[in-house]
Amino acid sequence: MSTFNNFIPSGVIPATLLLLNEDLTIDDVATRRHTKDCAQTPGVSAVTVNGHASEVHACSFEEQQQILDSTMEEIGDQIPVINGVYADGSQEAARIAKMAASGGASCLLVFPPNTMAMGGQLRPEMAIAHFSEIANATDLPLICFQYPMSTGLGYPFDTLLKLFDSVPTVKAIKDWSNDPMLHERHIKIFQSLSDPINVLTTHSSWLMASLSMGANGLLSGAGSIIVELQVSLFQAIKNKDLERAQAINDRIFPLMQVFYSAPFLDMHNRMKEALVLLRRTEKSYVRPPLCKLSTSEIEKIAIALKTANLGANDKFL
Repeated sequence: MSTFNNFIPSGVIPATLLLLNEDLTIDDVATRRHTKDCAQTPGVSAVTVNGHASEVHACSFEEQQQILDSTMEEIGDQIPVINGVYADGSQEAARIAKMAASGGASCLLVFPPNTMAMGGQLRPEMAIAHFSEIANATDLPLICFQYPMSTGLGYPFDTLLKLFDSVPTVKAIKDWSNDPMLHERHIKIFQSLSDPINVLTTHSSWLMASLSMGANGLLSGAGSIIVELQVSLFQAIKNKDLERAQAINDRIFPLMQVFYSAPFLDMHNRMKEALVLLRRTEKSYVRPPLCKLSTSEIEKIAIALKTANLGANDKFL
């Protein structure tokens, strides 16, 4: 049972990384330490586990349960925990939702089922059916993960409005629409509904521009590395302090250019290497098909960390 009843997702929410041993089992000690570092940063409103940043695609149901259990033991009485619901089938999504609710999560981040990519945008009832299965399994607040429409997994604007009406426990979207015009429309309309839906931007590569549109929060894997800067930027935007926001963004910029460069799928792999360079953990392993980065790419991360004044490991500088 959650310690934080009636939690409404908003503010700065880092999505934590999953740290692994050399044999690719979960390094529980290192992952706990990393999660605690993120959670105890002043200004953070919640943390997310079992999301993209923690390689949920490569984790079994039992491992996801282990990750949540460890997180709750470490920080569950200090801050709300958001648990990802990543599943192609709605029944499996409901099983994950029940596990997360019984495990103490305060909120669920619902990923779109990959099967939706084959034309699901033409069937709004499919999105509603998926979320309804989850809502029937738990009354926890839900965050709808909005993908770019180009992926086939994004929900059309009108579908989202129908979803909010049909499933009232949806309280926010994690907006990765990757379309500034659509993103601003989400912010203006959804946050002004009679039952407002918070927009949590995950446009980390253009975060200042996104926040300046008025998003009520951010949920980002980059927060696993630069959560202090994200908090400072969010507060500067809220305070309408443009000069301070620009100065913070100047520090964020070089890292985003490295983390989100092609291939995009290596973004969290790069963040793990950044943790090592910052001496916040000792090693970086990823599960196949992800692969270890080259030395030259790790050098680029180190240079970006130094440019951002985050104290990179000198061996690459």
